[in-house]
Amino acid sequence: MTGTPPVRGRRLGVDVGKVRVGVAWSDPDGILAAPLETVPRDTRAPEGEVPRDIRRIAELADEHDVVEIVVGLPVTLSGAESFAAAEVRDYAETLRDNVNPIPVSLLDERLTTVVASRRLAERGVKGRRRRAVVDQAAAVEILQQWLERQRKA
Repeated sequence: MTGTPPVRGRRLGVDVGKVRVGVAWSDPDGILAAPLETVPRDTRAPEGEVPRDIRRIAELADEHDVVEIVVGLPVTLSGAESFAAAEVRDYAETLRDNVNPIPVSLLDERLTTVVASRRLAERGVKGRRRRAVVDQAAAVEILQQWLERQRKA
């Protein structure tokens, strides 16, 4: 039986990296994910101040009337959470605090960056250009996986 996402509206997919955060968005019907923006990661925000990358994602959520945000959670091939998972969980919690009442979900992002990199290479995207868009492409993979799971649920 094929279903649809429970609420109509755009979703954001987020791939949190050490240097950049890739952001993707869906169409309002939850069929297709597409790249939206690469946001520079702000790891130096003073204590108690909302990092610029979190603020930017909150702005994007507001600008595009987003109904849910899906953040990729790094796990190993064996399914265990990677060393970066705790940092991403903290990031998702900070994001959740700044986009409330929009729900923020975590999704196993296993191999999304590898798949995104391979697809970019197949399209002839190389070097600096690939590094500039791989985070967005990984965010697309995260969000597309989430959308497909929702349709199958």
